[in-house]
Amino acid sequence: MLCCMPGVAFVPALLVVWSSAAFIISYVIAVLEGHVEPLVPYISDTGTKPPESGIFGFMINISALLGVITMYIRYLLIEKQNESSHFVRSSFNIFSLCIGLMGCIGMGIVATFQELSVPIVHDIGALVAFGSGVLYITLQSILSYKSCPQWNTYFMCQIRMTISVISCIAFIPMIVFASRISMTKIDWTPGEK
Repeated sequence: MLCCMPGVAFVPALLVVWSSAAFIISYVIAVLEGHVEPLVPYISDTGTKPPESGIFGFMINISALLGVITMYIRYLLIEKQNESSHFVRSSFNIFSLCIGLMGCIGMGIVATFQELSVPIVHDIGALVAFGSGVLYITLQSILSYKSCPQWNTYFMCQIRMTISVISCIAFIPMIVFASRISMTKIDWTPGEK
């Protein structure tokens, strides 16, 4: 099986490195071009105006593809482990994969529809990406606990669940504050709300 092939472990690492590079490169270009303020802009703000918008969109779409590959490898790994241990229903693993794939589709939407060009589509994509991402992380944490101790250590399960809890906690204010913003723009003047 693909998940048991030597070398597939590089895919999640490549996903992290590529995604980080996408954010950092578009941020650096946006700051150097004067399109955003250097102090903590929204990720989407760094991919709104050319030339960084093209780089941002291209690299995030590649990240979404790498995410799909990573999630599919994880799905196959859980299926293979489950053949001998029967620690989870196959439908739970499939459901988790589908949620993860939805998050990747959301990433593709965010990358393709820039924040200022089509804000409603961009915002829906971001909501799908982040919401599905948080749910996927939580489902994977549950899978880790179910496969413990044969396929995971309790320490690893606790790390994954901590990340899940932090993600859930961070998702709530993101939704609250994003819903309070009535307009999408990058340049704010001191007198605006």
